Amino acid sequence: MKEAGKLKKKKMCIVVGKRRHLQMQRKKELSHNIRYISKVPVRIVMDREFLKVHPEDSLITLIENLREEETSAVVVDDEGRLLGFITMKDLLHFFSPPRRYSIVGLGLLKKYTLNRASRVEDIMVTKPITIHISDNLGHAIKLMIETGKHHLPVVDDERKVHGILEVKDIIRLIRIVSL
Repeated sequence: MKEAGKLKKKKMCIVVGKRRHLQMQRKKELSHNIRYISKVPVRIVMDREFLKVHPEDSLITLIENLREEETSAVVVDDEGRLLGFITMKDLLHFFSPPRRYSIVGLGLLKKYTLNRASRVEDIMVTKPITIHISDNLGHAIKLMIETGKHHLPVVDDERKVHGILEVKDIIRLIRIVSL
């Protein structure tokens, strides 16, 4: 009877051992895949279809063109060079009510004088943080973490916009390689 109990324990240890071995192997694979992710070129992951607007476009036009999947817009000139950037969060700042004890300054007055005639150039970020098309995701992730930005316009040496890299694009890739 005692031998049967010892045999059962041995079998259980082997099963637990195999499970643990599989978990460790899976962890090793994931760590390899995550290292691989940092080397993936930005141009492979970036979204090539993005909303482009011009500085003279009205805010109404911008709002009408933002679709569910788009959370930002790139402001470009006629040659497609980056002039500015707008996220939905940037847009929301201009519709928030003033704080109770706000100090009225020129910036605040300008903010609350937006109307139907207001243009994209009135609210765009004129010096957005960008990433170069030849960079890899390791650099992009580091930049996103350091700056707190979730959207990075992808540009070349002439500042021509080739796409937008968003956190959701990186997470999608992580999901794919971790399956």
